[in-house]
Amino acid sequence: MTGPVLVGMSVADVDRRDELVRGAADLGGTVAFLQMADPALAAELTRLADAGARAITLVGVSLGPLAPAHSWLRRIAAHWWRERAGERPEIRVATRLADRVDAVVDVLTETRALTGTEPGLTSAAWEEVSAHRHQVLVCRGPRCTAKGSVDSLRAMVLALMEHRLGDDDVLLVHTGCQFPCNQAPVVSVQPDDVWYGRVDPPTAAAIVADHLVAGRPVEGHRLARRASMATGAEVR
Repeated sequence: MTGPVLVGMSVADVDRRDELVRGAADLGGTVAFLQMADPALAAELTRLADAGARAITLVGVSLGPLAPAHSWLRRIAAHWWRERAGERPEIRVATRLADRVDAVVDVLTETRALTGTEPGLTSAAWEEVSAHRHQVLVCRGPRCTAKGSVDSLRAMVLALMEHRLGDDDVLLVHTGCQFPCNQAPVVSVQPDDVWYGRVDPPTAAAIVADHLVAGRPVEGHRLARRASMATGAEVR
């Protein structure tokens, strides 16, 4: 039996890859990611199965905001298990997420085997684009991350909750580098085509209250944006 696979659930866990790798190594295990990084969970499961693993234990690790629900770990693993050609290893999944790497050992005390009957990767609610008025793009590129975009993101999530805004009101999305890096952390609001720079947590909360709720952009952090040379027009 191999050591556990520590599965980073959110983008914040990708940023802390080295911490996850060290924690997995201490347990004789490996690391995989649910999104936006390699190795993807499906790829790591395939590698271990091809290497002859007969039993694999998965532990979801959520070190930051906006991690998907724990059920997604079982969904992705179950989908891989059903699609796996040839012999399939037994897969056990910890019944709760670890919010710290040093909590993995405690979380491992309770696991549950996949049965092959877990829900698939579909839902009636996922067939249509949501009815959101705004899409907010939060840069998680290297410089924005270094400048604290994860804290700004957390503040924005809390502000959205305070104003009772959900995905059908504001769709909050992580992105890679959006530029301009020297204005990090950068946030853009679409379809308004409003860009913000140096978005610290108080500014993130103000963007929600003033721009998304009251319809008034936060001018003190707004960045000028010029259209492409094809039009020569300036967006104001």
